[in-house]
Amino acid sequence: MKYKPQEIERKWQRRWDEAGVSRCPDELSAPKYYCLEMFPYPSGRIHMGHVRVYTIGDLLARFKRMQGFQVLHPIGWDAFGLPAENAAHRHGTHPAKWTWENIAFMRGQLKEMGISYDWDREFATCSPGYYRWEQLFFLWMLRDGLAYRKRATLNWCGECQTVLANEQVNGDGTCFIHDQTPVAQKELDQWFIGITKYAEELLSGHGELEGRWPANILEMQRNWIGRSEGAEIRFPLDGGGGDVTVFTTRPDTLFGATFMSMAPEHPMVMEFAKRAGREREVREFADRVAAQDRIARTSEDLVKEGVFTGGYCVNPATGKRIPVYAANFVLYDYGTGAVMAVPAHDQRDFEFARTYGLPVAVVVQPAGETLDPATMTAAHEGPGRLVGSGAFDGVSSEEGKRAITRHLEGKGMGRGTVQYRLRDWGVSRQRYWGCPIPVVHCEACGIVPVPEEDLPVVLPEDLPYTRERGNPLAGAEHWLRVPCPSCGKPGRRETDTFDTFVESSWYFLRYIDPKNDRAPLDPEKMRRFAPVDQYVGGVEHACMHLIYARFFHKYLRDKGLAPGNEPFERLLSQGMVCMQTAECPKHGWRYPEEVDEKGTCRQCGEAVDVGRSMKMSKSKRNVVEPSSLIERYGADTARLFILFAAPPEKDLDWNEQGVEGAFRFLNRIHRLVAPRAKAIADATAAWDGSGEVRAIRQVTHRTLIKVTGDIEDRSHFNTAISAVMEMVNFLYLVPEAAWGRPASAAALREAVEILLHMLSPFAPHLGEELWERIGGKGLLCSRPWPAADVDVAREEEIEVVVQVNGKVRSKLTVGAGAGEDEVRERVMADPKVREYTAGREIRKTVYVPGKLFSIVVS
Repeated sequence: MKYKPQEIERKWQRRWDEAGVSRCPDELSAPKYYCLEMFPYPSGRIHMGHVRVYTIGDLLARFKRMQGFQVLHPIGWDAFGLPAENAAHRHGTHPAKWTWENIAFMRGQLKEMGISYDWDREFATCSPGYYRWEQLFFLWMLRDGLAYRKRATLNWCGECQTVLANEQVNGDGTCFIHDQTPVAQKELDQWFIGITKYAEELLSGHGELEGRWPANILEMQRNWIGRSEGAEIRFPLDGGGGDVTVFTTRPDTLFGATFMSMAPEHPMVMEFAKRAGREREVREFADRVAAQDRIARTSEDLVKEGVFTGGYCVNPATGKRIPVYAANFVLYDYGTGAVMAVPAHDQRDFEFARTYGLPVAVVVQPAGETLDPATMTAAHEGPGRLVGSGAFDGVSSEEGKRAITRHLEGKGMGRGTVQYRLRDWGVSRQRYWGCPIPVVHCEACGIVPVPEEDLPVVLPEDLPYTRERGNPLAGAEHWLRVPCPSCGKPGRRETDTFDTFVESSWYFLRYIDPKNDRAPLDPEKMRRFAPVDQYVGGVEHACMHLIYARFFHKYLRDKGLAPGNEPFERLLSQGMVCMQTAECPKHGWRYPEEVDEKGTCRQCGEAVDVGRSMKMSKSKRNVVEPSSLIERYGADTARLFILFAAPPEKDLDWNEQGVEGAFRFLNRIHRLVAPRAKAIADATAAWDGSGEVRAIRQVTHRTLIKVTGDIEDRSHFNTAISAVMEMVNFLYLVPEAAWGRPASAAALREAVEILLHMLSPFAPHLGEELWERIGGKGLLCSRPWPAADVDVAREEEIEVVVQVNGKVRSKLTVGAGAGEDEVRERVMADPKVREYTAGREIRKTVYVPGKLFSIVVS
């Protein structure tokens, strides 16, 4: 009776589809459970790195259905974006054609895996029926003053030919899609969404998520939002005519500010230079810095460089004139683009001052030490007492912050404030394959919103696609030229499209009401199903998607559409699936099937260079597609391996041996149950209280308790599978005769039934097949999760008498299976025993199993 996974899997996928087991009605008939994985980008093929997240989500969805929840487990496609344009360009096709073909292929791949999605709720974000509502939200934001347009210097990827948000620039200054392409700076008119208005709430909202989101994700968000308490201080320009405003977290060091550092992009830099006749020198420096990686400019290892602008401002505390320098470590879009430089108490300023011979003034003396500016080798950035600070001398630095801020507020020269590292979200992208921004440019009226009744502004999918002429929308005259909605005169549409993160910032709400063509969201349905109870996705989305989605949810809450403050109750951040790379000296990266068993390229015969294990990536071709795995082993094997190979939050190294092991284990379960199916089905008698029955039932219920807790409480899916493996090993050791004795056969039937229930979320196809063979009623995946009997699972206990020098000093209750080491540990920790052994030499111990533990002391 051979295990034939492909036949079994096709059969049960058809049965599940016919029964509609994954469909979630709009009306609730049981407690809801909304389980969601971050939706896929239709890039062409799903590989096992993707499968991991979908398998984890499906395990939880199936488990919760069996627990009696009405599970909403939807799927859709994050279909707009640069990857489609880039892939279409490489393959000589159109982004729309590429995307829709990929969706059809990937849908088939997910169905092959047996993922229990409610396919009735499927949508793609490139559909006008979806993005019309996104355009509506933008019009609301425009009306609310949350969306605006301004000229800005932004990150530009030459390969993508578009602007990137700060979050889309890698730490080494390269593009998040093209990690070999350096990101440059470019000045453009751009659309922004004022996410900073929600900065404080994005931080305070973490209080609702503590203990339910990974701590590292919350910490990454805190750092990205970057809340800083301090003061805004006005430094008057020398000679009058205005001032320079700076933000500092150290107003206590104001008296030590001996120069001003400005971002080279700051408009005042060139104004100072022109007045002082230093324009050429300053321009050369500014141009050179503009070409530098902006991320590297904030690095502690950066060599601090600058140039004197020729300008001066006045320290409002000392009244002294201080020079203004353009410095490479100051960014224009962070803070005010200007920094008061206190070299004695800031290391960057100290290094800069020593390089350019600028004065160092100590204004904070640490306890037990006297700092001398002439001999200091590094800045003192810690606390102390103020010196050289006039009326504030002697106060602590913490009190000095408050006192100097109050003093500045009284003089109208500053104010206490909070600043955030988070910048407003730049949502303009100079690309074709994205959601059109619903405004019209009119020479008479300026920028005019498209009327709500005219939405959606549909992206024309019939345009010839080429990179040669930039964004194809700019040349689509029939689409571009429209009357102004306000005055009726000729106007033109906005040719920038939305950042694809806009689409993924609210899709989880649309799943609840995907077919509504009258409104974006039905508030009543939102109250039924939102928020998402369990969200599953990668850590790489901590500071992009997850922050944007939280912002969007809060905005839609304020518009009366989304309930509660947070979109995702719990977050499971799975690790990456990694695999070795193979690189041919002639043909570059090779897929595993493009390398033969000798380690040579099948195309040219050259030896390939096997690299380290890295995240599965199509660009490096170190990927395994599930289709080839399913063809050889079946979907249940792929699922089981991906869940067993590592804890979900850890990275997983792909290896064929592990896949073979998962396949062997499923075969082992099949061999255990299939040949005995009739005997199990006929085992209708009641079990008795014999030792054999007690042992079988104890292992069964102990395993059930372990598996339930590992899934529900701990997300330790790998150890849950280990527990099932141990139970299977135990059942193989049960004598064959026991399967035929009425009482023990009844206990074994219970064991097999519970085994198959536990198997169902992990390997659902095999579970269903074996359930049917043993005469199980209905679909296994629709049955209730079994309830463990704690009393049956509890280990039998015995009493052990403890003697010290022949006299009974205590009695302990231990498990019947406890070994001598465990009993000794319990005995030696017993306070009654320690009373007679403390400070004395233990010369000998004797253990009579299950009866006596004797200690001899000197």
